[in-house]
Amino acid sequence: MTSETDRKPEICNCLALRQATRRVTQFYDAFLLPAGLRTSQFSILAKPQELGPLTIAALAAAMVMDRTTLSRNVRPLRREGLVAVASGRRDRRSRELHLTEAGRARLRAAVTAWREAQKRFDAVFGTERAAGLRNLLHIGSASDLTRADEMEQR
Repeated sequence: MTSETDRKPEICNCLALRQATRRVTQFYDAFLLPAGLRTSQFSILAKPQELGPLTIAALAAAMVMDRTTLSRNVRPLRREGLVAVASGRRDRRSRELHLTEAGRARLRAAVTAWREAQKRFDAVFGTERAAGLRNLLHIGSASDLTRADEMEQR
């Protein structure tokens, strides 16, 4: 028999996170629109800028994304000439994602808008609460939730 709380969708962690994510994404997308990027594209450009050229697998892991989804999101960036895929530096058989000069320029243009979105988010949400939220979300994205069953059975 299920308890009353088991049937309440408002207590679903996944639903709450997805709703919040959609709201925050819409907010950031509005700021990034003049730079011609969506939030997801901004993040894809920012990681190789920060970490250097990455394979799709390494970039997907860094972004906690499925490789197929990442590849689909990279296609328009390639078409626009913002990223290029080249043979790997260490293993010529691997393929690495590189920012082009156009990609670096687009990212630079978007950073100002992103900073403004950050500033406004902090103003509405509170700087300390926003930092705490990021910390909790980083912990969540680094957690091995597949082990939850194992831990519960102990």
